[in-house]
Amino acid sequence: MHIAFAPNYVLPLPVGHRFPMLKYELLPEQLLHEGTATAADFFVPEAPPLADVHLTHEPAYVRRLLAGELTRAEERASGFPWSLALAGREMTLLGGTIGCARRALADAAANLLGTGGVALNIAGGTHHAFAGRPEGFCLLNDQAVAANWLLTHEARRVRQILIIDLDVHQGNGTAALFQHEPRVFTFSMHGARNFPGRKETSDLDVALPDGTTDADYLARLTELLPRLLDGDAQLGAPRPDFVFYLSGVDVLATDKLGHLALTRAGCRRRDELVLSACHQRGLPTVVCMGGGYSERIGDIVEAHANTYRVAADLWG
Repeated sequence: MHIAFAPNYVLPLPVGHRFPMLKYELLPEQLLHEGTATAADFFVPEAPPLADVHLTHEPAYVRRLLAGELTRAEERASGFPWSLALAGREMTLLGGTIGCARRALADAAANLLGTGGVALNIAGGTHHAFAGRPEGFCLLNDQAVAANWLLTHEARRVRQILIIDLDVHQGNGTAALFQHEPRVFTFSMHGARNFPGRKETSDLDVALPDGTTDADYLARLTELLPRLLDGDAQLGAPRPDFVFYLSGVDVLATDKLGHLALTRAGCRRRDELVLSACHQRGLPTVVCMGGGYSERIGDIVEAHANTYRVAADLWG
């Protein structure tokens, strides 16, 4: 596996801040401690050139973000107090997902067995960020930036991208960014009554009622996945040759912001369904962690670790 992680993923926040930043410190430690990953699996990403960021985000917005010139309303919408460290972190996250995309694509090209390649970003999944504004703990949209990077720099090998967003919150920023881009198909399965209050239109949205359990969730996903990965004219879904997977664990019943009722086993089975389907089809796949807000940090870390365990079982 390839795993993106940089020390600045762990951003100091004010005491009592509700974002569980500690998970980015604990997750790599857990993976190394249990042997799911080795030190050689990790790479340290760097911020991409601004020209690559501007493929997705408005240059004026990026400049203001990096210079600390966000308005008070924008800072509140982001969920984070601005700092130079925050700006650097957001740029590094982009480099992590781009680096994952490059590695997954290279592995897929070199893989004689046809099982594709996989790379995972310890952070990322910032799907609420729009072209010119932040929202919901997301300031720059890493999967969108990486998708546009592939379509620009690897156009001969990557012509159609599928984004599978299974965070409990709709990927509204991602949906808006690719609303008029036929080479990127956006699929979001999320809580119907959850944040954001104003939803955008993905290529395929599946809105779930509060309290959805493992059985109902997994049945819906099982029905849709093959159609999305193999191309389904009825859904308007072209067959992809690259997949981004947002594996948020805020679908758990223990999550204080999620309102769904998945068990940890159900969440792991979700990852197995997605990753095994990509593996079987030889699709290069990038995984980003997305949200997780359970009261116990251990519940968050364990659920995220399951994603890596599944990937290691398939590609290890």
